[in-house]
Amino acid sequence: MTAQEWIRAFATKVGVDAPDEATVEALLDIAGVAAHASERTAAPITCWLIGQAGISVDEARRHAEEVAG
Repeated sequence: MTAQEWIRAFATKVGVDAPDEATVEALLDIAGVAAHASERTAAPITCWLIGQAGISVDEARRHAEEVAG
């Protein structure tokens, strides 16, 4: 199963639309900022926090870059 297939299947299972390619790339960029600015475990938790906060990916990227310095 590819990453895209898994994401689509999981999105269907939890009742949401899967992210488009641009959103996936933006989330991966944010995860990269989190992982490189701290420990790798910060990356998935940062993405979870984005969902919990209900903010846009663009806003999340700005915040991540601010935290990273």
